[in-house]
Amino acid sequence: MDRTKTWDQELAKLESKNSEAQLGGGEDRLQRQRDMGKMTARERIDYILDPDSFTELNMLAEHQCRDFGMDKKKFVGDGVVTGYGTMDGRRVYIYSEDDTVLGGSTGKVHGAKIHYILRLAREHMVPVIGLNDSAGARIQEGMDNVYGITGMFFQNTLNSGIVPQIAAIMGACTGGAAYSAALCDFIVQVEKTSHMFITGPAVVKVVTGEEVTFEDLGGAKVHATKSGVSHLTAKDDRECLDLIRRLLSYLPQNNLEKPQKKQTNDPVDRSTTELLEIVPIHKSRTYDMKKVILAIVDDKDFFEIQPGFAKNVVIGFARMGGRTVGIVANNPMILGGCLDIDSSDKAARFVRTCDVFNIPVVTLVDVPGFLPGVHQEHGGIIRHGAKLLHAWTEATVPKISCILRKMYGGAIPAMGVHQIGFDQVFAWPSAEMQMLGAEPSVRILYRRELEAAEDSEAFLQQKIEEYQNLYLTPYHAASLSVIDAVIRPEDSRKRIISALEIMEDKVAENRPFRKHTNIPL
Repeated sequence: MDRTKTWDQELAKLESKNSEAQLGGGEDRLQRQRDMGKMTARERIDYILDPDSFTELNMLAEHQCRDFGMDKKKFVGDGVVTGYGTMDGRRVYIYSEDDTVLGGSTGKVHGAKIHYILRLAREHMVPVIGLNDSAGARIQEGMDNVYGITGMFFQNTLNSGIVPQIAAIMGACTGGAAYSAALCDFIVQVEKTSHMFITGPAVVKVVTGEEVTFEDLGGAKVHATKSGVSHLTAKDDRECLDLIRRLLSYLPQNNLEKPQKKQTNDPVDRSTTELLEIVPIHKSRTYDMKKVILAIVDDKDFFEIQPGFAKNVVIGFARMGGRTVGIVANNPMILGGCLDIDSSDKAARFVRTCDVFNIPVVTLVDVPGFLPGVHQEHGGIIRHGAKLLHAWTEATVPKISCILRKMYGGAIPAMGVHQIGFDQVFAWPSAEMQMLGAEPSVRILYRRELEAAEDSEAFLQQKIEEYQNLYLTPYHAASLSVIDAVIRPEDSRKRIISALEIMEDKVAENRPFRKHTNIPL
């Protein structure tokens, strides 16, 4: 035992190590990151968590690589800050990668720190937030990267459907790191200062000969509008973290809880007479479905998810009577509201997310059917549309459908009826529901009569009118109990909230044992 040691010396040594960890890659590199318009890894944590609530874990971890001069490139913490704290009083686990340390690259120890946080989040049943800013696998560590990177995928997948996982892309997120983010429930990406891809521009050029910039290959706009990988985008780091805070407010701590109710002064029985002005009764005229959503939800507050991708369907979170609800709505302004490959994927993923976190789903329906065309058929619209049908059937949360103007063909089950598992289905007096529209139905049903008629056009118009009056009204559907009620548009908010209230404690039906369903991916 060294009797010359003192407590002052030991505490000074600890303070020195802690200070070294706080500096990341050094003050110069931290300042360069700020000069780029980015926050540092620790500043991001301090901003998003409640003041003085962060407790760091594994602060003093270091990589153990000795090859390629790595024994001379040691950084306390190994390029990622990990721990837990509170956000608006709610417990969360969090990790924040540090681009100033070896580019935030992921080696064995860096990855192990993240694995640990992901596992603890699952064991303690609290959300986990990943702030990604990593150049990807640390090639100097060779096959140790298999442990560092792949272990993240494993833990993300085990967490899936148990605790909310939110990934922020706040710099580089390349190679395997991109898959870890993609395995989370939501991705928020910062514009201009972040990019996400599996293989970068240099590799793309060598393999395919294509020349592409970082922004055009994996920037926020690309992933928000073309690939659909990102759910939300932000103009800077602070807005990104604010979006995460808002998003988490709609989610529960885990799959055994419901989202917390929020007090509102918006009356549950408020009339929505403005809907008569927003929605034209003539089916050929278009309108903005988002205005319908704002009219019926609490305080006109709607948090749209994936607003730039597959815009023919609108998804997002809102509250009705203080309860969190998921909204899935057709958008007649884009493709007439038709469902297609991308919108089916978008809606199906959102429905499944709502279901695992006990969030009721409300559909607002105005859909002529699935988008026809060779591109859609060859692209697998059958398979992609089936994902949405699968998601609705699998979901056990309360599901409510309100048909505004039309609902045709394969889109009938895809947007919600009892036979696909919906609990309550309403329709406005203007609603039309049928397998086919009036004219094509008449041409099929009266083909021989049309051929024999002296005035085939007059006969056609007569039968179309008869068919519309008999079969295309919500009253026909109501007579067959396809819908529960024909409601006035101004009662839409009141009836939906009433349905949510009666289904507050809905218990899922018993289903046969299985490991999991086999969704048509």
